[in-house]
Amino acid sequence: MLYLDLPTPTEMKALSEARDPVSVSIYLATTPESQNIGSSVTRLGHMLKEAETQLADAGIDKRDLWPVSEQVHDLMDDEEFWQKQAHALAIFVTPTRLVTHRFAAKITEMVQVSDRFHLSPLLRSLTVPQSGYVLALEEDRVRLFDVSAGERAIELKVSDMPKDAHSAAGTSTVNSRSASGRVQGSEGQKLRLRQYARKVDAALRPYLSGRSEPMILAATEPLLSIFRSVNSYPHLADAAIASSPAKMSEAEIQDHAQPMIRALHGIRVNAALETFSARENEGRATTDIAQAARAATFGAVDTLLVDMDEDMAGTVDEVTGEVTFAKGESAKSYGVVDEIAGRVLASGGTVLAVRKADLPKNASLAAILRFAI
Repeated sequence: MLYLDLPTPTEMKALSEARDPVSVSIYLATTPESQNIGSSVTRLGHMLKEAETQLADAGIDKRDLWPVSEQVHDLMDDEEFWQKQAHALAIFVTPTRLVTHRFAAKITEMVQVSDRFHLSPLLRSLTVPQSGYVLALEEDRVRLFDVSAGERAIELKVSDMPKDAHSAAGTSTVNSRSASGRVQGSEGQKLRLRQYARKVDAALRPYLSGRSEPMILAATEPLLSIFRSVNSYPHLADAAIASSPAKMSEAEIQDHAQPMIRALHGIRVNAALETFSARENEGRATTDIAQAARAATFGAVDTLLVDMDEDMAGTVDEVTGEVTFAKGESAKSYGVVDEIAGRVLASGGTVLAVRKADLPKNASLAAILRFAI
């Protein structure tokens, strides 16, 4: 199975705001097949040497360089860590800390050194969902599945999850017609199903806390609508697998869910583009990089669509947002679009990674502003 630990929005904000003269970003292709992970560890050793060369060329003192090397070597020697991987690994390291995130996307391996982390490849995985959850909800059973691109759905164990509807309601059946106050007939059935749905939601709440992956509901009426009425997870998808999951295998759950997860990104992008068109005439949208950088610096960007393949080197002034372009990324420069995206995230905005063909005017980005600047 894939072991994923994508950053939460709070963690992503912290990564985008982190500053250190010695900031190394490494993106390494990995495999969930633990018997074949050795080659990834070997390549990481070569990538560390490349980072050391870049740092030395930038004049970094050896006293700041060796703690970076030591932390990466410690990671390479952590056998237990390497037994649990996905298809890609992001490693962010400074002289004082090392952070890793495992994700599902296929990536181009790279090493970047600057005074901040390079986040674009990770940003793609956060904004283009490739994994999520399916809640298979029935009266006599409830299951939560982890679904990832190219993998079989995995059933997850959730603490305090009710076994079924009648045990959650403390009755022998939810279809009892025995009168007990207003709990009778179809009215009583819905009441007990709502009790059941609340207990399912309560069990999921700590398990999904801080997560942003979409969750798809697989259920039939009336349970489908009842669960929606009590659900507290903000990323429950509008679309559902509106058929009984009773006889669905893991493969069938996966086959139903993956197209729906992929479609969610397209829906968000289309909605953002419609908003962009509406606000452009009001002076509250732009495709100009310099304007977008200034707006992001002042917290004026609500939503930013970026070309996921853009690689534009330079710097963005911390105070004014002025952009200075460079011939290439180095220890003294970084990805400008990446930096703008980081500032949008830091101010509570939304960033969507898209293909260039999806952007208006063949631009590198499109910014929807909270207010005109």
